[in-house]
Amino acid sequence: MASGDLSGATVVFDLDGTLVDTAPDLVRALNETLDLEGLPRLRVDAVRKLVGQGARALIERASALSGVTFSADRLGELTHAFIDFYRADIAAHSAPFPGVVDELQFLAEMGATLSVCTNKRTDLSLLLLEKLDLARRFAVIVGADAVTDKKPHPEHYRAAVMRAGGTVARSLMIGDTSADVQSARAAGAPVAVVSFGYSDVDAAELGADILLHRYSDLSPVCRRLFAAPGH
Repeated sequence: MASGDLSGATVVFDLDGTLVDTAPDLVRALNETLDLEGLPRLRVDAVRKLVGQGARALIERASALSGVTFSADRLGELTHAFIDFYRADIAAHSAPFPGVVDELQFLAEMGATLSVCTNKRTDLSLLLLEKLDLARRFAVIVGADAVTDKKPHPEHYRAAVMRAGGTVARSLMIGDTSADVQSARAAGAPVAVVSFGYSDVDAAELGADILLHRYSDLSPVCRRLFAAPGH
């Protein structure tokens, strides 16, 4: 396809584990939070399987590994502490996955509009992407706080498409967890998952339409998908 043939298409990306390998900074902030309760620290590999539903859920999942459950009030306090720890050095060790920057450029040159649909807070998402010089590549960044119902609810995906000026009928979700798959599917959109993300199950078992092993495969996938009748 020639440049411009993705005009009118919206490609929606999850953030943590899809666009950016944020686990090293998430585990740093999480362990500083667990220290407040005297709980064992976790390794990066363990945290990669706990990410995807936001900071509060991350703390709940991490503490559950030690058999600890917090009251709603204490969990709220720990979530605020986590966010402060995380924001203080949000991109110290985080980096885009290999090939991300090139593919975002290719998709834009072909006319696609790009957006972010993440269960991370919008302000933290924007701060992270600005630190990595990626924010300017997206029409909108829609965090969990920017919608009534976050992923896996379809409202979140629809918002990421429509606020970017697109239509769900000509859109594609790129994610790494079941929440991404369920949100796009319920909205009526196709979804691709990366095999190197933060899912707690094998990516091949998530039921996505497309499995991506490397970002260099994304633009060819988009060419084929959006050239098909109905897209």
